[in-house]
Amino acid sequence: MAGAMGGGAAMLPQGLAPARAYAAPARGMGGADAPVTQTPPLEKYVDPLPTPLTAVPDPSVYPGADYYEITMREGEWRFHRDLGPARVWGYWATNPHRAHRPIGMGYLGPTIEVAPDHPTVVKYRNELPTTHMFQYVIDQIRSGNPQLTPIPPPPYKSEQPFPANVNVWNVVHQHGGYTPPQSDGTPMQSFSPDGVHAADYATLDPSRVRPNEAIYAYTNHDQSCMLWYHDHAMGMTSLNVYAGLAGLYVLRDPADERLGLPSGEFEVPLILQDRTFNSDGSLAYTMTEREGEDTPVVNGKAYPYLAVEPRRYRLRFLNASNERFWRLRFDTPRDVLPQPTLPFWLIGTDGGFRRPLQMLNFLISPAERYDLIVDFSRMPMGTSITLTNYNAPVHFPDGAGPEITEVMQFRVTRPLSGPDRTTPPAQLDLPAVPPAKVAPDTRRRQWVVYQHQLFGTMTFNAVPFPEPSQDFVTDGSTEVWEYVNPNHDGHPMHVHLVNFQVLNRQPMDAAAYQAQYEIWIDGGRKPEDLPVLENYLTGPPIPPDPDEALSWKDTFKSYPETVTRIVIPDITPPTGPIASIPGSGAEFPAMYIHHCHILEHEDDDLMRPWTIVRDDG
Repeated sequence: MAGAMGGGAAMLPQGLAPARAYAAPARGMGGADAPVTQTPPLEKYVDPLPTPLTAVPDPSVYPGADYYEITMREGEWRFHRDLGPARVWGYWATNPHRAHRPIGMGYLGPTIEVAPDHPTVVKYRNELPTTHMFQYVIDQIRSGNPQLTPIPPPPYKSEQPFPANVNVWNVVHQHGGYTPPQSDGTPMQSFSPDGVHAADYATLDPSRVRPNEAIYAYTNHDQSCMLWYHDHAMGMTSLNVYAGLAGLYVLRDPADERLGLPSGEFEVPLILQDRTFNSDGSLAYTMTEREGEDTPVVNGKAYPYLAVEPRRYRLRFLNASNERFWRLRFDTPRDVLPQPTLPFWLIGTDGGFRRPLQMLNFLISPAERYDLIVDFSRMPMGTSITLTNYNAPVHFPDGAGPEITEVMQFRVTRPLSGPDRTTPPAQLDLPAVPPAKVAPDTRRRQWVVYQHQLFGTMTFNAVPFPEPSQDFVTDGSTEVWEYVNPNHDGHPMHVHLVNFQVLNRQPMDAAAYQAQYEIWIDGGRKPEDLPVLENYLTGPPIPPDPDEALSWKDTFKSYPETVTRIVIPDITPPTGPIASIPGSGAEFPAMYIHHCHILEHEDDDLMRPWTIVRDDG
C-alpha cells in the first residue's frame, strides 16, 4: 500500500515537502472528512502479560530434524479486559503427543525453539477463510485505488498483486534465517486456503502436501539469536500480519548456559505492536487513513503488566509493528533513583550476541530485535517501572500518526524465589563481533528509494517488484550495499538470507539528487546519465549508531535524506540437502529479495529480487 514522505528530521538536511501517508478513507467510512476509528478509553496495566507457548517438535518424521505442522486459522482473542473478543488470525502447532490439543493462543503463534545447526522441517497449512478480515482493503486494491494499488513509474505498467479469484493467500517467511530460496517464503510463493498458488510456489516433499500446504526446511545455521516467522504474502502482508500472523523463532545453544544469563521465567519475550480497536473489541485497520495505530499491544495484550522479582531479567524485544518505530526507556518513580530512567544493558541484536553496552533508551524499527538485561534488584518492593515510548512519531522521524507514550508496566511485587546467580552484565563474556572487512575493490551496489509522485508507490531504483532480477551477486563474494534515501521517511530495510554490519551513513542533498534522478528517468534511464551519488553528499561518513556498531543485523534503519551503507560478507546460499530431503538445498541461480519492513511500503512495491550466481571464471 502506498506510503509517503513524512516530515524531515531536524538533524538532517531538508528539501522535500512533508506529506501524510494516506489521503483516501477506508471503504465505508463516509468520505475524506469522516472521523478515523479510535480505540475506546482503556484502563492501563490491568491485564497480565501473556507468554506465547512453545511448540513441541516431532523428531520421528524426518530423521535428524525436528518436524512441526503449523496451521493458519481464524479464532478469537481478547486484547484487553474491557474489550470484547476479537476475530483474529494465528498460527497453531500440532502437538505430537496430544493431536487434538494444538498449541497456540489464537493470536500470533507459538514459539519455535531450536538448536544451532540442527535442522527444522515445517509443514504449513492454510485453513483461513477465503474472504479477508479486511476485505474492504482487498477490494480497494483490486479496484485500482491509486493510494493502495502499486503504480510504478514509467515505462512500467501497473499489475494486480493477486489474482481476481484470491482474497486471502499466505506464505511464511523465517525472518533472519539462513535458508534456501525454495523455503524462504517470499511473496510469489503464496498459496491460498483453497489451493491457488502464486507463480513461484514451491514445496519440499510434494507427495506429503495438499494444495493448501507447503513444506519448508530450515538449516538453523546461525548462532544463538531470536528470529521470527511471519506472513509474507504478495500484496497483503500488512493485512495478514495485522490480523495476527507472526511468531518467535529462537535459536538456543546449550553452551550459552555457561554465560550466566537470566533464563526460564526470567527470560521474557516482548512482541511489540500497535493496534486500533472498535468499540466491540474487534480489530480496526486504519492505515488506509492515517499513519500507524493508536494502542500499544505486547504479546497480544493492550497495556499489560508483568510482575517481577527484584533481580536481573533478560527481555527480548521484537518490533512486529506494521509501521511504528519505538524509542523506549524504563521510567521509574522520581524518588527511587538519582535519575528517573532505569539503565539497562544491550547484549544482542538481530543476529545474536554482541559486547554488552549500557544504555538509557533505544530506538527499534519494525522487524528489529533487541536483547536486553534489565536489573530490577535496586527497586524497592512495590515499585512500578513503566516502559515508555517517546520522540518516535509515525512515520519516523516526524510523522503525523497517533502518539503512544506508555507501553507496559513492570511491577516489583514478587519476592525473590532464590538468590540471583546470573552474571552481572558488565562482566558477561560475550563474543565480540569482528568488524567486517571492506577491500578497496569490494563491489558496491546502490538502491535508491524512489517515489514517482506524492502519496504514490515507492520502489527501489524506480523498478517495480515483479520485474525480473537485475542484480547478480557472485557466490562467496562480499559486497557493500548503499541505500540512498532522499525522502523524509525512515525505512527499516531487511535483506533475506544474510547477516550484515552497518558500515556508515552520510548526509546528502536530497532535493537536488531527487531532481536529477527525475531527469534521468524522464531521459530514458541511460546508465551514463545516472546521477553520481558522490556529487550530492554534504558531509563526511558518520559511524554506525552505538547499539548497531559491531553487531550482526538483518534489518537496519535507513534514515531520511541519508545514504546508509551495509557490508555483507561471504554471500553464499545453503546448497547442501537439509534433513536428507531431495531438492532442499539451494541451486544456482539462487534468488532472494530485500525490502522495506514498513509492511504497507513492502506491499506497495518497495521490494526487489536479487540473485546469487556461481563464479564460473
